[in-house]
Amino acid sequence: MERVGIRELRQHASRYIDRVKSGESFEVTERGVPVAMLSPATPTSLLDRLIAEGAVVPGIGGVSTWLEEHPPQKHASQQSLSEILDELREERL
Repeated sequence: MERVGIRELRQHASRYIDRVKSGESFEVTERGVPVAMLSPATPTSLLDRLIAEGAVVPGIGGVSTWLEEHPPQKHASQQSLSEILDELREERL
């Protein structure tokens, strides 16, 4: 891990932040003594972490886009979902 002094960091902060954004970490020193670590922030949510790790690929579009491409199909009995639910409710009464 690369070390950087406080003065150097202060004078070239944006350069070091760009390097941190690309995944590098730095040990910040004051008069040669380590005082802090500068490293990329960890994602806060589980989804953000999984995306950062490459385990999940964020979707494009939304549910409405998916439904347009994969329209819902009727039940084998050709009844709508509302009709099936109505029948189930009647059976409970």
